[in-house]
Amino acid sequence: MTEVTTRAATPAAEHGGFEAPPFRRLRYFHGQLLTARDFQREQEYFREKLKLRVRCLLGYGVVCGLFVEPVAPEDCDDHDDEGGPPNRHAALVRITPGLGVDCDGNEVVVRGGCAIDLWAALPADERTDEPATVWIGVEYAERPVEPTRTVFTSACGDTSDCESGYTEECYRVRVTTHEPPEDRRCETCCCSSCEHKTLWLARIDEVDFAQPVPAERIHLNIRRPFGPFVPTVITGINWVHGHTYTVDEAKELLGTQKDTGGLVVRFSDDVRVDTLRPGVVDIQVIEGGAGRNADTWYMGGAFEEPTGGGEFTTHFRYRQTTRETLQDGDRVLITVRSAFILDRCCRPVDGTNVGGKVPYVTCAEGDHPEPEPVGCLLPPSGIGPWTSGTGAGGGTFESWFYITEERR
Repeated sequence: MTEVTTRAATPAAEHGGFEAPPFRRLRYFHGQLLTARDFQREQEYFREKLKLRVRCLLGYGVVCGLFVEPVAPEDCDDHDDEGGPPNRHAALVRITPGLGVDCDGNEVVVRGGCAIDLWAALPADERTDEPATVWIGVEYAERPVEPTRTVFTSACGDTSDCESGYTEECYRVRVTTHEPPEDRRCETCCCSSCEHKTLWLARIDEVDFAQPVPAERIHLNIRRPFGPFVPTVITGINWVHGHTYTVDEAKELLGTQKDTGGLVVRFSDDVRVDTLRPGVVDIQVIEGGAGRNADTWYMGGAFEEPTGGGEFTTHFRYRQTTRETLQDGDRVLITVRSAFILDRCCRPVDGTNVGGKVPYVTCAEGDHPEPEPVGCLLPPSGIGPWTSGTGAGGGTFESWFYITEERR
């Protein structure tokens, strides 16, 4: 057997280093003298191993709960502790119980929920009496608890007569008026340590600190779902899934006669323009008119947007380039092979149109309003609106609408 001695090498500039502490565990033997420092290192060894495993194998983000809700005025004690006049600031929200994991692998546990005075929680230099948009989040924290008297002190030690017996893992609420930066890293394990210590939970628009917060101003879709990365998904389309359009409306939507028309698909993040190739999108017509059942054919089409030499885009517009005729009873099936569309990290778009719930987005004045939603108004996470995706990545986006010759 050959024994090999290793030594640290200088990492290549393009790869960087793997930032993890050296794993050195305590080796016990008879007659060993142990000090507080030895036991502290033993704790640190197991904590760092656990954090590394969570961060690199599972990822980080909000696991469950941690919703931000308005606090109703009747739930607030609007007088100060001494029974004085009402407080000036009534903008309060509640963070519900839940679990998150930060980018270092620390668990952030909110057990009983908490009410937050948004104005008081702001840093002093960000406080204002004018309406402002704020972001609220939580981050991992520790605090010493259970003070106890030390039995032995020494001039060589760094302890006092009284020390805290335990370290309690807790959390700290962060509120700011500055938009937090996104974590744009494609690899969250082997790259440099993260700078995004706070798990941001909600954006609250136009907060009037003297008034209660309306629920419709709280937006929870800024949070990062738990996982090793955030998949790019389809967030909106410019047609209503399953809707019935007249022939003229369908021609306008497909861009049959106008260069400004076409099917628009929007993404949650940048996708590579060079992956928007012929064959990625198909428009198939399944005929349903009298005497023509079971016939099907494909419309010709091309990408009209994006244009220019950009590398990334957050949407595309696909326009019909032929002038086939649609008739009453036809079904137009739109297929987007999202597994062939790569995002900026070269991962496939998670494009499965789960339940046909990807929302309609208004692209121009005069578009049809979105119909009243029915059933499963929110995805299982409880955070809306719906998007495409099952979490597995790739997949095929499918949607359709019907044709009628009736005039409206």
